[in-house]
Amino acid sequence: MAVAQLKAEKESDDCSLLPLVHDIIKCMDKDSQDVHQELAKLKAKIQEAREQISNMPGIDCSPLDQQQQLATLREQVRTKNQLLQKYKSLCMFDVPKAS
Repeated sequence: MAVAQLKAEKESDDCSLLPLVHDIIKCMDKDSQDVHQELAKLKAKIQEAREQISNMPGIDCSPLDQQQQLATLREQVRTKNQLLQKYKSLCMFDVPKAS
């Protein structure tokens, strides 16, 4: 059941429009009546992509705000790496070898 759910999530995350466009072109080549159905699928997929974009975290931030957040996060990572190196150099973490 978890595999089916994971597969469904991957399919819902797929925003590729090319297969739908290809199906529309094939229907037009065959003079099929399914063109309207395929166009409706494309329209639904585009609407779904718009909703996913509007729900993305940080979409309401300006590029300047995003750059500032990125700089802050990079500074935090640099500080934490320095602390980690400092603690690694302490003798407390030397484990005696078993003889």
